[in-house]
Amino acid sequence: MPDPRAQQLAFDELDTPLYDTTFVIVDLETTGTSPDGDAITEIGAVKVRGGEVLGEFATLVNPGREIPPQVVHITGITHAMVYDAPRIEQVLPGFLEFARGAVLVAHNARFDTAFLKAAALRCDTAWPNPPVLCTVKLARRVLTRDEAPSVRLGMLAQVLGAGTTPTHRALDDARATVDVLHALIGRVGNQGVHSLTELFDYLPGVGAGQRAKRVLASDLPAVPGVYLFRGPGEEVLYIGTAVNLRRRVRNYFTGSETRGRMKEMVALATRVDHVECAHGLEAGVRELRLLVAHAPPYNRRSKFPKKAWWLTLTEEPFPRFAVVRTPTRDALGPFNSRNDATDIGLTVAEQAGLRTCTTRLGRAGVHDCPPAVVGGCPAARVSEIPMDIKEYAPIATAVRDLFSGRSDAVLRAVLAQLETHSRNEHFEAAARLRDRAVAVVRALARTQRLAALARVPELVAAHPDGAGGWEFSVIRHGRLAAAGTARRGIAPMPVVERLVASAETVLPEGFTRPPERPMPLPALDTDAPGSSADAVPPAATLPLADVPPPGQALESVAASGLPTDAMVSAATDAGTAWVDGLPLGGGFPVHGGPPLLGGSPEEIGLTVRWLARPGVRIVRSSAGYWEPVFGAARWLGWAEQAEAAARSELAGAEYLGQLG
Repeated sequence: MPDPRAQQLAFDELDTPLYDTTFVIVDLETTGTSPDGDAITEIGAVKVRGGEVLGEFATLVNPGREIPPQVVHITGITHAMVYDAPRIEQVLPGFLEFARGAVLVAHNARFDTAFLKAAALRCDTAWPNPPVLCTVKLARRVLTRDEAPSVRLGMLAQVLGAGTTPTHRALDDARATVDVLHALIGRVGNQGVHSLTELFDYLPGVGAGQRAKRVLASDLPAVPGVYLFRGPGEEVLYIGTAVNLRRRVRNYFTGSETRGRMKEMVALATRVDHVECAHGLEAGVRELRLLVAHAPPYNRRSKFPKKAWWLTLTEEPFPRFAVVRTPTRDALGPFNSRNDATDIGLTVAEQAGLRTCTTRLGRAGVHDCPPAVVGGCPAARVSEIPMDIKEYAPIATAVRDLFSGRSDAVLRAVLAQLETHSRNEHFEAAARLRDRAVAVVRALARTQRLAALARVPELVAAHPDGAGGWEFSVIRHGRLAAAGTARRGIAPMPVVERLVASAETVLPEGFTRPPERPMPLPALDTDAPGSSADAVPPAATLPLADVPPPGQALESVAASGLPTDAMVSAATDAGTAWVDGLPLGGGFPVHGGPPLLGGSPEEIGLTVRWLARPGVRIVRSSAGYWEPVFGAARWLGWAEQAEAAARSELAGAEYLGQLG
């Protein structure tokens, strides 16, 4: 008779088959019903796989307290029996090792796991949080009331023909639960439940209509991709991504899906379309683009796909901030709400001295807002006498340099003001300014990080697929232009060349392309084991200076390959000069377009996160992938410390409130 394990599986092969799943069936005897006030007196466990017993674990446990007479009457475990037994701190490590890597099964699992977790807490032992299966819940799902009026272990053992009779002793009850488990698994197997995932999905109740639609997932491949639920009129109801299309879509027709909106969507769905993708980044990007194209009603994220706000400098002789939908060259964002953008603008304007008045001023005009003790136009605090356009220009330049990363002078001014508040013991004012400064740093860092990728005409990156191969992405101005894979044994560079040749053309908004000089890279190792070219070289990026934290002197960066401070000033005065395909000056080039060059912030953000994953390597880059030396990224450490201080203050306030 052929081995059933050698036969082709008819279900998702990525799920663990039930016959290949290791279960540890456990039963406890205790001094009572409270995990906090009572203790374990006996542990019994049986390890099984494929219907075979692999081992047993049984021991009495000294609870360290008296056993109530009524409990002695039920279990037969007396104080004399446990007097010389080991304490739980001696027993628990051995049990956890016995159960390691297995699915924990118990009859009324909530009771047993609660006692085990409480014991682990008292022993200062980390709870491994294994998957837990309750035979009470499974029995209620499988058996009718007529067949089993009660789901007590004794009744189930009798109804299902268990070979062991429960005796209220841990090992006997665990052995009886093993027989009950096998009988219940045998019954659900007739309903198409063959894997561990399917078994967990089967536990909650599912309507017949919802379960009947499971056929919609039967033809989907077990690969990464995007799925689209369609309604009776072929309209798109819902869009999602999956590492495994078949498994993910199938879950919508099981009890694991508890969201009311999704159950309503499934009831309307008539079919499921899909798009196979090379890897997770392509799936995520395709999902974002499809959400914009279809705006499906059951995707919350698609309700307002273009409702972001940007903080931008106005194009007028005396610039000021405006909050707009469409970003300009000097913009910061995007923000989810207009208020967030406004708050950031007010903070930057106050520190930089940018005007907030709404008076229209021509090139021949002057700014003459009167100074105010509290509030008022920030520009009036810079100069008490009227300013003409030449005197006002450095203020706007400082803001532009802050946004582009050419200078962080405004942030240093914030730090200086914070120190002044602290020295004067104005702690509440310092805390408010600190929190506002953190918001500015976070917004700047995000925009500069996205813009860093958006300005690169072409970047090819690779990530190991975990099986000796590579996942490739061709990224042009922050947008995914092509995606592919090279499995182990396939030379990667020919795959890269084909992807680049067939990649989507990206036309950025307002970008002046610099002279492209691809950075030299070492050749791929064509003698690596497993393929003729089994490795991708490390990322080739411009070495940045070791930037000190804010408040310390910045050392010369000439040795690192970056321009010196004098060269930065010269480049700023003369405009952007390009050297080896890189802008001279340490900041972003003046290209005339918005920060993201018309790209989607969500898509570029998704791509940036993919590039930041461990193991990603840059195959080649047309103009270098870097962030500005004086950008907000160097302030993120300070921002994290400030946020930790704010959380500590909040916790202290809550504690004092509870005492009061």
